Amino acid sequence: MHLVHRLHRSPTEEGVAISTSSASPTADSRRDDQGSAAVELQGITKRFPGVVANRDINMAVRRGQVHAVVGENGAGKSTLMKILYGMQRPDEGSISIEGREVSFHSPSDAIDAGVGMVHQHFMLADNLTVLENVVLGREPSRAGMLDFGAARRRIKEISDSYGLDVEADRLVEELGVGDRQRVEILKVLYRGAKILILDEPTAVLVPQEVDELFDNLRELTGEGITVLFISHKLDEVLAVADEITVIRRGTTVATVRPADVTARQLAELMVGSELPTPETRESTVTDIPVLRVEALTVRSLEGRALLEGVSFTIHQGEVLGVAGVEGNGQAELVEAIMGMRQLAGGTVSLADEDLTAWPTRRRREAGVGYIPEDRHRHGLLLDAPLWENRILGHQTEPPNVKGPWIDRAGARADTERIVRDYDVRTPSIDVLAAALSGGNQQKLIVGREMSGSPKVLIASHPTRGVDVGAQAAIWDHIRTARREGLAVLLISADLDELIGLSDSIKVILRGRLVADVDPAEVTPEALGSAMTGADEKV
Repeated sequence: MHLVHRLHRSPTEEGVAISTSSASPTADSRRDDQGSAAVELQGITKRFPGVVANRDINMAVRRGQVHAVVGENGAGKSTLMKILYGMQRPDEGSISIEGREVSFHSPSDAIDAGVGMVHQHFMLADNLTVLENVVLGREPSRAGMLDFGAARRRIKEISDSYGLDVEADRLVEELGVGDRQRVEILKVLYRGAKILILDEPTAVLVPQEVDELFDNLRELTGEGITVLFISHKLDEVLAVADEITVIRRGTTVATVRPADVTARQLAELMVGSELPTPETRESTVTDIPVLRVEALTVRSLEGRALLEGVSFTIHQGEVLGVAGVEGNGQAELVEAIMGMRQLAGGTVSLADEDLTAWPTRRRREAGVGYIPEDRHRHGLLLDAPLWENRILGHQTEPPNVKGPWIDRAGARADTERIVRDYDVRTPSIDVLAAALSGGNQQKLIVGREMSGSPKVLIASHPTRGVDVGAQAAIWDHIRTARREGLAVLLISADLDELIGLSDSIKVILRGRLVADVDPAEVTPEALGSAMTGADEKV
């Protein structure tokens, strides 16, 4: 394998059995040999109390190409992108845009310089139209009046130019996930971005929507837009990127061409281990029912059915996967089981006990573990230290309490165990949860919820936003608990994860279960078709 650019250490020093070029071209030589650089980062260093997030980062991104950035959670990718987008300032180093050195004090400065960012969690107002979302904060005016005609023409021009196929007058709440993402991209382009940062853009997309996104990216780069693509999905990175920069432990390890590296080698550059697989080989399913949901119905405040007649049973040692495009009732299903939503009908039972009227805390105490979809909203207190987050949701159970009192020493000791057993990268358990990377926050939650021997685990997107190493560790913990009799309800947008971990899969569409799928036989493409309603017979 020929490495385009190598910095600080040879990958062979990290145990990766690949050959490297004898000399490491500089960023200047790469720019001269391969075209002008849209973005150059030189010597970028960023320190936080107790940790160096970025250390002497060097990267050159060519104009009109897709440049992927990969690395473990906590490797420094997000910090680097926040620096490039003006959300944080580097302690050392320089940023150049189109050959001109810049200094960003805010995202507004970055936008003015032509840098835009689409965040993993969309920032759209559901009750506004596409047009209103796009122009929000940049409303066009003429003679002191809002000029929506000009905005509509500009949105159509951008949509047509880049193949985004966006309708300006549609309400955002009517759009699917893929359409919402295109609105986010259009919003950035409307503001004049020539450099587009996409943070985990495929995390919530089904395979067909991923293909559409990649087509859009080719349209963008064909028109001279430069794309920085942040992802943990190595097969997708290899499919869409022109070049890939690997960041490890806060510094750049290598920049490679996709044609010169395999997913396995890329994973080894990232984490020093082979690419993991979610495959579960042996069945551990018993005939002992643990969680039974019968005729579950949930309605909106307006009376619209969000869930309609949903029924299933999960047994000891079974992982039941639920597949569906986001917004088809998965979140409502989880919240109904957890007692966070009022039911319009149906029952929820744990073993032989009817939980339907129980509050959430009592369900938790009865043995229901919960990995929430939104870790910031439902999983963590970001302004609290890690050991206090260990208590969250388990504040009436050992080792967090002794009698009626919080057992500070017990909670701290068990937090240390979780940090050790689940490889939570942190300088201390006294660090605030907000200071951890997303993947390390997720590992802390998984460790907390797998503690105390739950009877059933409600796992909603348990590996979203985590790197291949953390993903493999979470899979292993789920498989181990499954062998010991844990029942798992698994909801995931990662179809390989669903197929690999699940003993059976149900497809949810518009609040109803529409298909039963055998994970041993279904492909991600067929499952994706069932999820979108294109083919309900899989």
